[in-house]
Amino acid sequence: MDHQRTVFLIGAGSVGDDEQAVFTLHVNGAACNLKCSYRDKVIEAEEEDFFEALFQIRQALEVDGLLPFCYGASANVYPENTVMEKSRGLIACKVKT
Repeated sequence: MDHQRTVFLIGAGSVGDDEQAVFTLHVNGAACNLKCSYRDKVIEAEEEDFFEALFQIRQALEVDGLLPFCYGASANVYPENTVMEKSRGLIACKVKT
């Protein structure tokens, strides 16, 4: 079953822009598929977990000067092994500095 989440994008242009992307999550056996739809574009990534798939999509969004506004795209956020195994990368921990 696919799940969708709407996420704001940072760097969309002038202040006040509320550009959004729709992320679609799908588990296909051992693979985690993540799709990002924005500006009539689609970016897809398939990895062992959703955290790594989000990393791939973040790199592609950076080409357009965009960054997803979510903890998974934040600095100092990392998946923890035990949590990673249970959540397939959907839960990560923010490290305080």
